[in-house]
Amino acid sequence: MKETSTVGLNRSLGLWSALSLVIGTVIGSGIFFKQASVLQMTGSTNLALLAWLLGGVITLADGLTLSEIGSQIPHTGGLYQYMTHIYGEFWGFMSGWMQVIVYAPSIVGSIAGYLGLLMVNFFGISSFWKAPIAIITIVLVAVLNMLENRYGATFAIVTTICKLVPILVIIVFGLFFGNQSALGETITSVHQSMGNFGVAVLGTIFAYDGWILITNLGGEIKHPEKLLPLAIILGITIIIVLYLGVTYGIFRSMSAARIDALGENATAYFATSAFGTWGGRLINIGIMISIIGALNGKVMSFPRIYYAMAAKHQLPFAKYLGRLNPKTHTPVVATLTLLVLTAAMILTIDTDRLSELCIFVMYSFYIAAFVGVFILRRRYGGRPTGFRTPGYPIVPIFAILGTGFVVISELFSDFTGAAASMIVIALGMPLYYYLKRKYRDTHDPDVI
Repeated sequence: MKETSTVGLNRSLGLWSALSLVIGTVIGSGIFFKQASVLQMTGSTNLALLAWLLGGVITLADGLTLSEIGSQIPHTGGLYQYMTHIYGEFWGFMSGWMQVIVYAPSIVGSIAGYLGLLMVNFFGISSFWKAPIAIITIVLVAVLNMLENRYGATFAIVTTICKLVPILVIIVFGLFFGNQSALGETITSVHQSMGNFGVAVLGTIFAYDGWILITNLGGEIKHPEKLLPLAIILGITIIIVLYLGVTYGIFRSMSAARIDALGENATAYFATSAFGTWGGRLINIGIMISIIGALNGKVMSFPRIYYAMAAKHQLPFAKYLGRLNPKTHTPVVATLTLLVLTAAMILTIDTDRLSELCIFVMYSFYIAAFVGVFILRRRYGGRPTGFRTPGYPIVPIFAILGTGFVVISELFSDFTGAAASMIVIALGMPLYYYLKRKYRDTHDPDVI
């Protein structure tokens, strides 16, 4: 007997909603803080700009590659669905398991925790309130996303527009009024413990991460075979321009030595110097809005993985997790599950560290998905329906190599974390075979 709801998701998200979710989910706080760290790793402003550009080009290659898969498999669940269709149910389950049990709640908890820290410092209140503020924010964003998806999408559009204001102010001021140009300058104290160009590129790749989450909403985007690739490619391109623009603006407004000395406070110092005390405070408000927007994108997209897995009976309590609210057509129970797991993690463990442990496995799954482009082309006679990756096969190969660089770097720099993430994967295997045996006579159609 089918246990998931017969109520369908609303396919109501247009290009502006999808584009705002891509931009809003990626751009959080990193765009305001990472200029100094990338400069310190490279030792040169020119090389720092090159690192941001190269990280963006790798990310764009990733997006171009995955867009072809997304246009052919426009189902709810994104990466989980791609792995299932390309490699089978076992690997689909493993990619979904890692996301729903560890990655989703830990990354949401990490972002919310940082927001709590910023708000505590901004209002000058006790650090005790960091966790309560984080949890309250998640609750509010989760409640918003239990309503019809148009509300979460509208919130994404609003917060994206709001976060673009301080970003564009920094870019315009640097371009037209910056008079202490650091361009071409070097710093004498490159951080030897981590200071090289490759690590700088790695840091920028992490700053571009998050765009793939829009694929979880494939079943709610209008004409996904066209709009999903367009939102991904256009979104990543805009993000690259914004990251390069902010970095260039900062480098035009301060010396390299000053940026190096200020570290993460470089952008705040720039705003205060350019616009006074209120300028610094407005930048902080912009950062908090930016983080809330990124949080909204993740809270909106992650529950769709729970829902998609439950529809295939690949999670416990599938009857409830695969149920949609008949009025709002959203996975309310799945959203509540993410909320509870995230709150528990915030109160008990270091969510920052836990999210870092997922990098090795998650990027390994990304590589597998990129390789899937070649598999699907061979499976369908080399003629994909929908979007075709331009520059094939060079672009997919470049995406694989760029993401492989992340995986290898994590293996060498954090072997313990990589091993821990593999243990999490292994813990899911007994559950997979138990559920497969329990529901072996059940036909589970794809959720769209």
